[in-house]
Amino acid sequence: MRAAFFLKGKQYLPKHMSAVHFSKRQIWVAVMAAITSFAAYTAIFAFRKAFNVASYSGHTLFGMDFKTVLVVTQVLGYMASKFYGIRFISELKRVRRHWLIIGLVGISWLAWLLFALLPAPYNFWCLFLNGFPLGLLWGIVFSYVEGRRTTDLISAALAVSFIFASGLAKSTAQWVMNSFHVTEYWMPFVVGCIFMPALFLFVFLLEKIPAPDEEDVAQRMHRQPMLKEDRKALLKGFLPGIVVLVIIYILVTILREVRDNFMADMWRESGEVFQAGVFAKTETSISIIILVLIAVMIWLRNSFTAFMLAQCIMLAGFIISLITTWLYARQQLPMYHWMLFVGLGLYMVYIPFNSILFDRFIAAFRFAGNVGFLIYIADSFGYLGSVGVMLAKTVLQIQTNWLHFYMQLVMVTGITGVVGTIASMLYFMRKMHQYQSDQRR
Repeated sequence: MRAAFFLKGKQYLPKHMSAVHFSKRQIWVAVMAAITSFAAYTAIFAFRKAFNVASYSGHTLFGMDFKTVLVVTQVLGYMASKFYGIRFISELKRVRRHWLIIGLVGISWLAWLLFALLPAPYNFWCLFLNGFPLGLLWGIVFSYVEGRRTTDLISAALAVSFIFASGLAKSTAQWVMNSFHVTEYWMPFVVGCIFMPALFLFVFLLEKIPAPDEEDVAQRMHRQPMLKEDRKALLKGFLPGIVVLVIIYILVTILREVRDNFMADMWRESGEVFQAGVFAKTETSISIIILVLIAVMIWLRNSFTAFMLAQCIMLAGFIISLITTWLYARQQLPMYHWMLFVGLGLYMVYIPFNSILFDRFIAAFRFAGNVGFLIYIADSFGYLGSVGVMLAKTVLQIQTNWLHFYMQLVMVTGITGVVGTIASMLYFMRKMHQYQSDQRR
């Protein structure tokens, strides 16, 4: 078996790894990789989220509001992709990845063309065709940046891209409809036309990122495809902790999907003035804060300490979301500031999962593998939960608007998340104590 879990015998890191030091070239490569991955995924995200700004009123399907059908259909495609990706991404080889990215995005773009050409509401299935290929792209892009001493910085930039990109895509979509009088059915395809040149440029720049060097491999472990026996061994060694983390991720994924898909609707339901640029404004502010918060961990050499600190950030995020939602419910916080702070708290949990949490986990417990396997386990069940919640609200005809529904979700998720994060931290502290005891034998 190629992967090693809880390696026996004493293992000490080389002396040259006792302090954090980066050459000018390493810093330059890290910054360029961060910019490139951020820009590439920002362009990719425009092919997914632009349609959410439209209302798609005037149609119903399967007894549901048409926009809800579209959102659920796309998330179903995304969810199916994540389950498929557990194996596909974990076994992905590092060759011709740029062409794979271009091909998958091309399929999703074609889906928007079909969506525009086919009559509503019978074009709903195009959203599944759009969502499935896009669901594989995070793991492919992340494979370019994992396993480096600078991964904290690069992955932070990559992860915040979908905060910034979500707002940018929606603002661009609103601008396209307002300025060029494009219909809401053609709008997603037109937005794709705008972002496609940037996608080609930055995806091919991803291929220019140098592979991890010897110091990276020594400190962060060699990242390689994981076969079936490797995946089983990992789950066997850490199953309770992984289950707790997946439950936390399910909750925050549900929150993120409801927020992303129905943020415009919540603004309208609040009665406050809705402006097209509000998405980019709130999400850009959150992106900058999260980027700084995660990127500074590049200077933290001890991977287990970084792993635990990431969970402390998650814990703080849940607390912020709870407090600000309580204040908003008591009308002590305006809509804009509540949306900003609850979004910040949400992404303080969500971003570590998609950047440093699993990367540091691999390095802390010293096993060979890749981040994609763990991320796609969490993602698949996260999107399954999102579909379940959205369908439950619609099918069971829960009598509440999206704003009140979201507030209730934040409170339930916040309380559960605080308890779950503390339980996760205690579990992995015990596992590390066991691991260190095995090393001393």
